[in-house]
Amino acid sequence: MMLDTDYARGLFPAFDEPGLAGRAFFENAGGSYACQAVIDRLTRFYRSRKVQPYAPYDASRLAGAEMDEARARMAAMLGVETEEVSFGPSTTQNAYVLAQAFRQWLAPGDAIIVTDQDHEANSGPWRRLAADGIEIREWRIDADSGLLDLADLETLLDDNVRLVCFPHCSNVVGAVNPVVEITAAAHAAGAFVCVDGVSYAPHGLCNIGQMGPDIYLFSAYKTYGPHQGVMVIRRDLGLQLPEQGHFFNAEPLYKRFTPAGPDHAQVAACAGLADYVDALAMHHGIEGDAAGRAAGVHDLFRAHETRLLQPLLDYLAAHPRARLLGPDRAEGRAPTVAVALDRSGEVAAADLALHDIMAGGGDFYAVRPLRAMGVDPERGVLRMSFVHYTTPVEVDRLLAALDEVL
Repeated sequence: MMLDTDYARGLFPAFDEPGLAGRAFFENAGGSYACQAVIDRLTRFYRSRKVQPYAPYDASRLAGAEMDEARARMAAMLGVETEEVSFGPSTTQNAYVLAQAFRQWLAPGDAIIVTDQDHEANSGPWRRLAADGIEIREWRIDADSGLLDLADLETLLDDNVRLVCFPHCSNVVGAVNPVVEITAAAHAAGAFVCVDGVSYAPHGLCNIGQMGPDIYLFSAYKTYGPHQGVMVIRRDLGLQLPEQGHFFNAEPLYKRFTPAGPDHAQVAACAGLADYVDALAMHHGIEGDAAGRAAGVHDLFRAHETRLLQPLLDYLAAHPRARLLGPDRAEGRAPTVAVALDRSGEVAAADLALHDIMAGGGDFYAVRPLRAMGVDPERGVLRMSFVHYTTPVEVDRLLAALDEVL
């Protein structure tokens, strides 16, 4: 079965916007277009539900019900308990709050493993705990390939390691890390696992319950929704960590790590993500429970993206003026493609904009992996990222523009 991209694009108002007409969007890793279902729910909330939720009058009751619906439906797609899903202002903020909980929970001499492949959001907050006597061990990438080797992790694991933090997918290397295998190795050593899923989730929501990590973080604004961070914390870990919210909110798991109230309207609008997944599943004849439908849509996304990605990788791998970061095979990587050039990535992105190609340039908060691979973060990289609503025609346009720009 192939993804019906015409149908998918029809569910995104952006493709009907005159100001975006004729422009191919290749900076989806920085934030995707929002689908119509999310926009509708957000608009409705602001028009008729923008009151303090959970009071007995109708507008408030409906506001609370929509927020509860969003949490329940997101949890069902992700294969976890409803209370294991929390919302926060961003993934960066969610990771920071979690780090404060671990700071209180851990003892000097305990160890945390981080990588130098991560976006800084899943690296910096944990590294700061060194000031409290926590040992920080770095799982390092290969300087040429940018990849992490599971064997290297196993040499870092021992009885002192309490947490292993790594990305599901790097936002500049693009390689998809084997979450199940890494999680199993960490758990076997007695450590918990925190996965930054921000760069992978736009390419299909995963069954976190089956994969096994204790914490999984991603951003709704990169998965076709509002600007919210979504945080899954499995119950066994969440109830052990010191709560970070108001003391009287310590009982509900989903409130323990939300110091400030999340944006009610944006939480409610996240139910639109489930609406979108369900619409795609129905259109393509995918049946099953919520997690099964999400898995089927995930596979549609990945198959479509893999077909479109390989020609771009082939072009860049062979280009004498571009250094492709990460694998040159579409299988096993996301369509987030960064190249180091002999000039600034921002300048190259500006040149592409003259050809109506919307791409990005810079360090993308991935300073550590860029340095590890010998790329000057000041110069940065040119990054081209696409998702399931991208078409073969748009990829051809990108390749033609790259011929001119490079």
